[in-house]
This record gives sequence, C-alpha cells and structure tokens, in this order.
Amino acid sequence: MLVLVAPGQGAQTPGFLTDWLALPGAADRVAAWSDAIGLDLAHYGTKADADEIRDTAVAQPLLVAAGLLSAAALGAYSFAADAAGADLVPGAVAGHSVGEITAATLAGVLDDTAALTLVRRRGLAMAEAAAVTETGMSALLGGDPEVSVAHLEKLGLTPANVNGAGQIVAAGTMEQLAALNEDKPEGVRKVVPLKVAGAFHTRHMAPAVDKLAEAAAALTPADPAVTYVSNKDGQAVATGAEVLDRLVGQVANPVRWDLCMETFAKLGVTAVVELCPGGTLTGLAKRALPGVKTLALKTPADLDAARELVADHAQQA
Repeated sequence: MLVLVAPGQGAQTPGFLTDWLALPGAADRVAAWSDAIGLDLAHYGTKADADEIRDTAVAQPLLVAAGLLSAAALGAYSFAADAAGADLVPGAVAGHSVGEITAATLAGVLDDTAALTLVRRRGLAMAEAAAVTETGMSALLGGDPEVSVAHLEKLGLTPANVNGAGQIVAAGTMEQLAALNEDKPEGVRKVVPLKVAGAFHTRHMAPAVDKLAEAAAALTPADPAVTYVSNKDGQAVATGAEVLDRLVGQVANPVRWDLCMETFAKLGVTAVVELCPGGTLTGLAKRALPGVKTLALKTPADLDAARELVADHAQQA
C-alpha cells in the first residue's frame, strides 16, 4: 500500500520551485494561486533567499503549492473540478504540520484554491502570533523520548513535534532553546535549530487559532476520498468537517508524527512517497518503518523513479 506524505515548514530551500514551474501548465497554475492569495509564489519559489522564505507567511503557501504541483505531476492529484480524475490513488495521505493542508487537498477535502487561501491565512496568523515573543524550534537527535520530554518540560519547552525514529522537536523562547543547547537531555547526540520563525504547535500559537477558525468557517469541506491520517493522534479521520476542525486546532497543539507512522504500519504500508520538497519524512520512515520503500520528490527528475515505485504499491484508478 502506498502512502503519500507532504512535508512541513523548514523543508523549503531557495529556488526549490524553479524546476517544477517548467512543467506544462505549472506556471499558469501558480500565477492563478498567486493572484488568489496576494502573494507572488513564483518569485518566492525561484528568486527569494533563505531569509525571505523563512517567513512563515511565505513558507507555508510555498510548501502547499509545491506539494500540489508535484502530486499533480506524479498523477496523484487533478486540478479539474472532479478530483477523481487523478490517475494514481494512494492508500492513505498525511502531512506534517502545514503539510496536512496539502494532504487534505489530495484527499479531496478542499480544492486547490481553497487550500491556498486557507494556508495563506494560516501563515499570516501564525507569523503574527510569532511576532509577540521571540521563539523558535530545535530538533533533538537521539535519546530516549520519555527522558527527553521530561527534560524539555523542566526547561519550560514544549515537545512540539514527536516525530518518531529518535527525533523530537522542542519549541519555546530563544532563551529556553539556548538553555537546551547548554543542557541537552541524556542520550541526545545533537540539538539542531530549525529554519522556522516561531514556536509552532505550542501555546505561543494560541492567538492564531481563532483567526484560522474564522477562515475555515467560510469553507465547505468534502469528506476524504482516501484515508486521511491526522497529526493530532495518528488516527484516520472520516469527515471533512473533522479534518478542518483538526487543521485549526493543530496550530497550537503538538504534531504526533510518530503515531501517524504507527498507523501507516497498521494499514499495511509498503511504500512512502514524499512530495516536494521531500527528504525529511522519508528519512524518518526509513528508520521507523523498516522494509518500507521510500522516495522523496525533490525535483521533476525524481518523477520517473517515483512512478516506477508506485506502480507496484498503489491502486490504479
């Protein structure tokens, strides 16, 4: 069984959208999204530097746009009104943090324009919340999860992403993160600052929840057409209304990617393909899901290998 996954913030790099925009119809699609949300996605995805795309309000729409373009190129998403026009039907979809909006779109809960509109509001609201206090996130590599979580709580930090495969992401103020660098939990090999602009999935994002709820209230979600696995608890969600409700609440609550991968295993996953800009989630899957084939879409040059992989692991429509 094939699972399609979409990465979260921090996966973006300067120019990562360039090659995808060269695909037939991609530039026109991105131009239409840019007009709809008031953000020049082509500029930020091709010419902006690392600091510019670190901006939460920019990074989040860019990531969803890249995920949808790569999914469409793979044949796993159709921009037609009838999303069932996709050639490739995965067994399940999931996304990490903002990648959940990409996954919800792949599942048919939202159309692409609604998704980009929602993620634009999400990014702006989270950027505004992040501006209140200087905060950030750092990944802990190695160590025992229970020991690490207890240590983070002692320092006043939140385990904002429990990613499995020996990785937890801590979030909090810059002072708290500095203290973590000086006092790592026992067994942790390394603490790596992430390319994000705030303590996402913590109490620091609470002001963004109401604004996102207001934006979500204007949408009419459909029920997922394929299994949609939620960051909240790793459970499959059956209704579009609940998917949307979880997308709103997840902004200020921890991502449980470890539980998502446990659900993939229970569903019988045999292959994981990570949409552009891939790499992070397939790295976690290699360690947590031994024997499962993985492939990360980074550029269109990866598409042929991805098609070969999914041919034996996906239900063809």
